[in-house]
Amino acid sequence: MSNAIRSLEPKELWNNFADLNAVPRPSKKEEKVIQFIVAFGKKLGLPTQVDAVGNVVIKKPASEGMENKPVVLLQSHLDMVHQKNADTNFDFDTEGIKMKVEGDWVKAEGTTLGADNGIGVASIMTILASETIKHPPIEALFTIDEETGLTGAKGLKGGLLTAEYMLNLDTEDDQELTIGCAGGIDVTGTGDYKEDSTPAGFQAFKLGVTGLMGGHSGVDIHLGRGNANKIMNRILWGGAEKFDLRVHSIEGGSLRNAIPRESFSVVALSDNQVNEFKAFVNSELHDLKIEYRITDPELVVSCEATALPSHVMNLDFQKKLLRVLYACPNGIHRMSPDIKDLVQTSNNLSKVQVKAGKFNIQCLTRGSVDSEKYDHANAIKATLELAGSSVAFGNDYPGWAPMPDSRLVTLMSGIYEEMFKSKPHVNACHAGLECGIVGTNYPNLQMISFGPNIRGPHSPDEKVQISSVQKYWGFLLKALQEI
Repeated sequence: MSNAIRSLEPKELWNNFADLNAVPRPSKKEEKVIQFIVAFGKKLGLPTQVDAVGNVVIKKPASEGMENKPVVLLQSHLDMVHQKNADTNFDFDTEGIKMKVEGDWVKAEGTTLGADNGIGVASIMTILASETIKHPPIEALFTIDEETGLTGAKGLKGGLLTAEYMLNLDTEDDQELTIGCAGGIDVTGTGDYKEDSTPAGFQAFKLGVTGLMGGHSGVDIHLGRGNANKIMNRILWGGAEKFDLRVHSIEGGSLRNAIPRESFSVVALSDNQVNEFKAFVNSELHDLKIEYRITDPELVVSCEATALPSHVMNLDFQKKLLRVLYACPNGIHRMSPDIKDLVQTSNNLSKVQVKAGKFNIQCLTRGSVDSEKYDHANAIKATLELAGSSVAFGNDYPGWAPMPDSRLVTLMSGIYEEMFKSKPHVNACHAGLECGIVGTNYPNLQMISFGPNIRGPHSPDEKVQISSVQKYWGFLLKALQEI
């Protein structure tokens, strides 16, 4: 890790971020980072507890003269999305993130950075440890497993917290004050299929779709970036229509909440069709490069000879699968008719694994309106069932209804305008923030979410802007003084 990180201002925040990023913290494997935060709180001599699901709560009395201020809840999640480039050798379970400074940005070397939501966690740590920052009574809530199921927020019980206001530090644009978010539901199709022996006189090739931008399947879904699973299926379907193409396996995507950046497939076809097939792949790449020249300029479609597999998909199943994947909705389903430029409902065809007689197809469907979210999920379920899938719904979580006229929103908007001489963008987002879930057990809690500029979250291109962290930090400290 570059020592330059620890020299950035504000130093206390960046040093806490560096310390945090030295701790492996994948979703559902937060044991080490929970221990790290608990040790941090106890070292400060502050009341620290871990609830039944693993969330950590640390409480700090008010600064002198602010004892009668309302209690403020500062909240961020401990886990981070683990994504790396295919050519990056890195073990997320054992290694700390390798960071670097490039101009006004902090980045990681070939992996996700963890600024989502590590900057928020480091901010709260800095406030808890400070002897000079003025603040009201503080309740710090560090949740677990936000990225792959929001199970920390779901497991948070009522009665643990007393705060009137909650500042969620998990927004990724420093001009935004987020006051609402989408809910989500996982849609998973699984099943078995028959295999056939690979026909005689065939050659095998490994197809790869790589170089896509990827990104957050909620925050970035409106950008129209390429989905590796959809692009791979387009090539496979087109190849099967034109040639005696037989598919051995498909492996694409890795996380439900990340737009798939890569997909790989092993296929076989007749010796006498090889040259035509290669020409077809090149033609598809040519068209794709034009279509995605703005959103995904580094798109690559590769076709390399590989060892001939002994078996391929049964032809009837292959036809059904490729048609189902082609028909499966992906991207924006509907924009909000109420809030300008807000995606209301979407789906991310996040993961496709088909190999050795078993298949697994995963989607994350998001929606601000629960009834429409379920309707879209049912449409996807019906589509997946056409391939013989057994379809299950999971990790259902609610959205967060905006309260634009609340005291907290009015106060925070006024502070922003006073500090930066411009109006903030007060909005709802298409991501799955924890606020809606926390609000189910704390219905009187007024909430708002904000943060610094983070670009490329959930992908190895993730980066956080240094000057924006400084802007956000000043805004946070001012808010603590005036709430």
